[in-house]
Amino acid sequence: MDAEAIRDVFRGLGPVLIRRMFGGQGIYHADVMFALEAYGELYLKADDESAAFFRDLGSRPFVYETRDGRRTAMSYWLMPESALDDPDEASELGRMAVAAAHRSKAGQVHKGKGGKAASIRKSRKPVSEPAT
Repeated sequence: MDAEAIRDVFRGLGPVLIRRMFGGQGIYHADVMFALEAYGELYLKADDESAAFFRDLGSRPFVYETRDGRRTAMSYWLMPESALDDPDEASELGRMAVAAAHRSKAGQVHKGKGGKAASIRKSRKPVSEPAT
């Protein structure tokens, strides 16, 4: 799917930014990536609040295969075919995906070395040892 077709699908959201990535395209609105185009299909960002909605529509998550052969599912769900031809439905689903992307961004924890969540260290007063 080319950039112009993607912009046409999401025209109800206003301007979207499209960036090439990993053989597909990341689709951004309001400073968050809310959709992904891969292999000619559009996938929308979902989270715990919205994934069940997409599942109930018969959608499926975007899955890719890692170099070692494992399959990994991402939090992007296939956009229903009907939304590709219905600007109102595409706008509604796009707004849901933008909201999920904002919730995800707000909930992210900055990672430190080794991929573990960085902890905030509070200064502690030294503990004096009891007199013996």
